Amino acid sequence: MVTAIRTPEPRRDDRPAPEAMVEPLTPERLLKLQTWLSPGFPIGAFSYSHGLEWAIETGTVTDPEALGGWIGELLRRGSARNDAILFAETWRAAAGRNADALREVGELAESLATSRERHLETMAQGTAFLKAVTAAWSTPTIETFAGAHSNRAAYPVAVALATASHAIPLAHSLPAYLHAFVANLVSVAVRLVPLGQTNGLRVVSALTPLVLETARAAEKLTLDDLGSATVRSELFSIQHETQYSRIFRT
Repeated sequence: MVTAIRTPEPRRDDRPAPEAMVEPLTPERLLKLQTWLSPGFPIGAFSYSHGLEWAIETGTVTDPEALGGWIGELLRRGSARNDAILFAETWRAAAGRNADALREVGELAESLATSRERHLETMAQGTAFLKAVTAAWSTPTIETFAGAHSNRAAYPVAVALATASHAIPLAHSLPAYLHAFVANLVSVAVRLVPLGQTNGLRVVSALTPLVLETARAAEKLTLDDLGSATVRSELFSIQHETQYSRIFRT
């Protein structure tokens, strides 16, 4: 059971940070988004399976249908849905320069990790992302957050902070984030099942409507709506910690 904390109401004198005003998705902003969510961005995304390696090891996920169902549940009622809510809350807080809300969602995002490996996955990727963005695409909002949080952040918080600070609309950045999550897990299955590249692409294509649906829903939700019902996924993440022979860190 997750005990959610309500986001503080924005102060009346809050103003959007100049770099976080909602503007159209220009080609320059699109290229930033593509760069940050590329498999080649230096956060080591390829080394994390989100517990999927154990699901494959136990025969739970063995084909495209099982993989699509597994990831789909994460989007509907699991960790991906929670990440989407945390992403949206962070984006709004960064756009409104609400330091209290940013601190709250940042702390909550870390505490929601349900296992040691889930904590490693979100914090290692988020911290690496924050470090890279601060070095090459820094803004006052990013620098202030990084300084206040010892240059550490959960992954959805770090990405949302960067996109808001560079005026990349939430309606574009959130589905792109979820799509990258899906693509990374499909890549895991392509390598381990083995699934095959074509079947992997079919799974990504089939999940696209759900990615968009999850993103649209999360835009309207708050921290009070956080929660998960994907118990097997959480347990598999814990069991992966003692998997004898493994390729992925999580």
